[in-house]
Amino acid sequence: MENRSLIERLARQLSANDPSDWPARVEDAASILALLKEPDDAMREAGDVMVWGAMIDAALRTRWSVAPSVIQEEPATGSDEEGEIRLTPDAVGNDRAEWIHLHQGQETPS
Repeated sequence: MENRSLIERLARQLSANDPSDWPARVEDAASILALLKEPDDAMREAGDVMVWGAMIDAALRTRWSVAPSVIQEEPATGSDEEGEIRLTPDAVGNDRAEWIHLHQGQETPS
């Protein structure tokens, strides 16, 4: 699937029954990625947890740019990792991925 972002590939997979509707599934894809941010025991044994978290953060940050042409009645939102708190892109400051950090360190802006 070409060189598409992970979040777009997930959204396209989630919309397999209606391929043209993949932009509407971007938030579902982001929710799945947020769940994956906290690795399980097998994942922790296999690799670097900090690298994994940074990679998931990078994928999550693309959610607002992957389908910008989609017209929405409400602003694009996300949710906390448990899916309980809905957040707008700017709800927690200027870093749209800021709310997903579980660890004390912050990523440095690129």
